[in-house]
Amino acid sequence: MSPNVTTGEVTPSTIELSVVVPIYNELLNIEPLYEAVRAALANFDKPWELVLVDDGSTDGSREKLQELAERDPRVRVVLFRRNFGQSAAMAAGFEHARGRVVVTMDGDLQNDPADIPALLQKLDEGYDVVSGWRKNRQDKLFVRKVPSWLANRLICSVTGVKLHDTGCSLKAYRREIIDRIRLYGELHRFIPALARIEGARITELPVKHHPRRFGKSKYNITRTYKVLMDLLTLNIFLKYERNPLYFFGWLAILSILAGTAALGAMGVQALRGMADPGVTNVLLTVTFVLLVSGVQFTLLGLVAKLIVASGDRRLTYLVEATESAPRRRPGRRAVR
Repeated sequence: MSPNVTTGEVTPSTIELSVVVPIYNELLNIEPLYEAVRAALANFDKPWELVLVDDGSTDGSREKLQELAERDPRVRVVLFRRNFGQSAAMAAGFEHARGRVVVTMDGDLQNDPADIPALLQKLDEGYDVVSGWRKNRQDKLFVRKVPSWLANRLICSVTGVKLHDTGCSLKAYRREIIDRIRLYGELHRFIPALARIEGARITELPVKHHPRRFGKSKYNITRTYKVLMDLLTLNIFLKYERNPLYFFGWLAILSILAGTAALGAMGVQALRGMADPGVTNVLLTVTFVLLVSGVQFTLLGLVAKLIVASGDRRLTYLVEATESAPRRRPGRRAVR
């Protein structure tokens, strides 16, 4: 992924809020989106920026985004060389966003920027992630609503994050949470679950949802397969991200136990004088394969653990606050 970055001439020294929006062939929605964000943040008295990530558009969206960046210094544009997908666009937006708080939303105007102040207010109550809930969703019933409802129930049961609407892109995050999340594949759908790994306090807020006015939807029923595969990946990731040796260790134990059982069956047959050359050869082969697989799984787990340990430079914890304790003086008892 090789994005080009275009920014306005004026760069605020301290950004409080970054609004990150992935764009893919949304030419007619870009100008109304920009105006809606401006209107929503008209009374926001701290520096903010709008980070627009073009995911390889071919309809003129790129030129429109560059025009906005030249017109308004608060607009920052990231241009992809080709279409990499929404997760890559989100990851690039997070990387280039400079705000203490990051808000994400879709670029099709179905999310309403007018809900951003309410998300920020909810975040100030002490939460780390505030997820939008499209309570009155304006989409087709069988193509979007029903598959989304089923996927939402499955995602919540697997990840343990209880939200009514995991697929809503309108969300607000604290910077310290975003900095610890790594997106790849299609994991943008599961950002709250990834945030839960870091101990994030998560809540949701009902938000408005509008029918699409311009352009074509990028979603269809075939994405269900991707959701299921990503959910399987996420389930393993949630359990074994910190120590993949545990995952491969279980596979190694099962393989070794099965190999030992096959070896035992072969020994029992030999003791009873019931050994059949054909059966013995099969059991011998199975035993060898299973025992070798157990050793390989163990080595693979060790290699994976070394990769995680050497490649992940993040702290293994996230501190909420620290409190200094008074020093003890000789002969005096410290009082807090």
